[in-house]
Amino acid sequence: MSFCSFFGGEVFQNHFEPGVYVCAKCGYELFSSRSKYAHSSPWPAFTETIHADSVAKRPEHNSPKALKVSCGRCGNGLGHEFLNDGPKPGQSRFIFSSSLKFIPRGKGTASQEP
Repeated sequence: MSFCSFFGGEVFQNHFEPGVYVCAKCGYELFSSRSKYAHSSPWPAFTETIHADSVAKRPEHNSPKALKVSCGRCGNGLGHEFLNDGPKPGQSRFIFSSSLKFIPRGKGTASQEP
C-alpha cells in the first residue's frame, strides 16, 4: 500500500550508515539509523522516532490503517505511518520520501548515536 508516487532515485532506501535523519526543511531530528530497516518499498522505513515530538500525525482520510506524518517542529509533510505493518507484530512502519536529510554520526546533532 502506498500513497506517494515513486519517481526513482530514492537515496535512502538502501542507506544504512550510522547517523540521524532530520527534516530537510528545518533540521529537526526525526529518526536514528538504528530504527531504520530494510523494506520492499522504494522509501526508507523506520520503526520509531528520536523524540516524542519528532513528528505530528493525523488520520489519512482514505485508509484507516495509515496516518499522515509531518515534522513536529515545522509541519513539513514527511510521509505516512502504517499501523501494525512494521517488522515485528504490533509495530508500525514509518515511510518517507525526499523530506529527509541524513547527518552521519559525529557530524553535529544533539542525539548522535554512541
